[in-house]
Amino acid sequence: MLEIKNLTKRYGAKKALDSVNISFPRGEIVGLFGENGAGKTTLMKSILNFIKYNGEITLDGEKINHRNIEKISFATSEHSFFPALTPEGHKEFYKEHFPSFNEKRFRGLMEFFSLPEKKLRTFSTGQKNQFEVILALSQGADYILMDEPFAGNDVFNREDFYKVLSGILEENETVILSTHLIEEVSDFIGRAVLIRNGQVIADKKTEELENTGKTLISFIKEEYNYRSDRVGKALSDITGEEEL
Repeated sequence: MLEIKNLTKRYGAKKALDSVNISFPRGEIVGLFGENGAGKTTLMKSILNFIKYNGEITLDGEKINHRNIEKISFATSEHSFFPALTPEGHKEFYKEHFPSFNEKRFRGLMEFFSLPEKKLRTFSTGQKNQFEVILALSQGADYILMDEPFAGNDVFNREDFYKVLSGILEENETVILSTHLIEEVSDFIGRAVLIRNGQVIADKKTEELENTGKTLISFIKEEYNYRSDRVGKALSDITGEEEL
């Protein structure tokens, strides 16, 4: 169990996270949603112990440290690989440092994405993001964090990837996916967590939403108090014409 208690993170006077309390059991696929600057990336970086924070984050009752960090992997469009290495070089490096590295999954995903055996610095942005996902999924982690991992990828690649991911995940693996592609992942995730202004404002199983007849996007709009008239008002303010 990954547990977060009273997590607070400040950047100067601004609270990026404000007393966040949430837990993630193993075996879930969680969508993490929120506006730009809501605190999604800060939450992930806090879990990974990349940044200092106030509060408590534990994995199976133990703080995140060098003894258990291998149980958490991270895919980010900021990229964390070695640009001078090839995919094969990364595979050997990961095998040496992560005892549970899944070479079969690595090779299967490399083939799925049709990635070349070249130095990573020669990859396109989309290819780099795909490789980040491959490393995160092959590391052998129980918790796989993904922060907008599909930037630069076409819709067909993304759609097929969700299907592949659903088929390869083990029962003990949890994916926490931060994305703005809400409608694309609505059939893929099993739980939706909404963050606004550094606070968790909603946490709902998608099965519960289906039982109430709500779609994921309508649920998020409702929780965010989305104003359907904002476009008309903006156009009226800019053009001077009255709203229809």
